[in-house]
Amino acid sequence: MSAFRKRQGFPLMWAVLVLAFSFTSSALAFRTVVIDAGHGGHDLGAADSYVYEKHINLDVARRLEVLLKGLGYKTVMVRSTDVFVPLSQRAAIANRYRDAVFISVHFNSSWKSSAIGIETYYHASNSINFARSVHSQLIRNTRAIDRGVKTAKFKVLRECRHPSILVEGGFVSNTRDRAAMMTPRYRQMVAESIAVGISNLKSRY
Repeated sequence: MSAFRKRQGFPLMWAVLVLAFSFTSSALAFRTVVIDAGHGGHDLGAADSYVYEKHINLDVARRLEVLLKGLGYKTVMVRSTDVFVPLSQRAAIANRYRDAVFISVHFNSSWKSSAIGIETYYHASNSINFARSVHSQLIRNTRAIDRGVKTAKFKVLRECRHPSILVEGGFVSNTRDRAAMMTPRYRQMVAESIAVGISNLKSRY
């Protein structure tokens, strides 16, 4: 994808911790984050040059789980291993919890190999700020091509009763994006950016 931002002595992970402790618990409208690693099992997701989206999604989701737990959030993983979970079940898992938000982690694909960059989707109006907060951090920290915050009728978003977003962290079908997502450094940066975006949410939904 695009070049990584160089940081001088203050890594993004520490920025996440500072943000977390700067907000009181009363300022947060939720304490549970449901993390959905897209695809899994027989559903490979996007695939190109033996790179399978389902694996990238799961790695980022696991990294995000560690970060959010470190910040004091309760986390729920829709899947923690390479298994297939039906779309309706993913939303149903999120709906079991009160005061939660839902994030679905994906990487993109296109028949146009030139398609590149990050985009973030939401469905309901109560998710706009959530999408903008996470997306702005992803673009700022990865310096990826900004494909914008968009609305979509994805099943996992439509059926989730909580604020919910779906992140597309780059294109498996693009050589540049694919090379970036294959590096642990980039996947960690995506996870950290999402964590910062979540920590920045101050408004009660």
